[in-house]
Amino acid sequence: MGIRQMTSRAVFLDRDGVLNRTTVADGVPHPPPTVAELQVLPGVAEGLELLAAEGLLRIVVTNQPDVARGTQSREAVEAINGRLMEELPLDAIFTCYHQDADGCDCRKPRAGLLSRAADAHGVDLARSFMIGDRWSDVAAGQAAGCTTFLLEMPYSQSHRCRPDFQAPDLLHAVRRIVALVRDDGGE
Repeated sequence: MGIRQMTSRAVFLDRDGVLNRTTVADGVPHPPPTVAELQVLPGVAEGLELLAAEGLLRIVVTNQPDVARGTQSREAVEAINGRLMEELPLDAIFTCYHQDADGCDCRKPRAGLLSRAADAHGVDLARSFMIGDRWSDVAAGQAAGCTTFLLEMPYSQSHRCRPDFQAPDLLHAVRRIVALVRDDGGE
């Protein structure tokens, strides 16, 4: 992490199923294939504004393995990411384009994306949070040392992880994070 002091706090957010609607087929969530099909979920903009008001960075960390599988283009993923950056108060988006077989360190449940984001933005991981809708998001947050939140979805596989907190949606998770930050004096 270099000599720069890690002073910022962040909320790391999964993308699909947390910020935007997914399509679920056979119990597996799938991202929107194009910008035209992108739908931001209710309460997301409000939740991100609440985090911004508390001085928390909002950083998306997303697995997009369909690029490696050849069923999605990198350009389409980047267009969706770009639209989210335009429409929502986000600070950054970090994307892993690999699939499991690639063995990279950036694919969740590994903590590589969170570590890279922390290095780039001076984030203190131990004082930060991870919100996701799948067990791999929670595992990545735990591997990075963050406080974790699992959004309760039919496909979340909560039996595969032990998040610090569970919530029905992003806004509920954000309200809990705001309370936790205020309880510790925002430090």
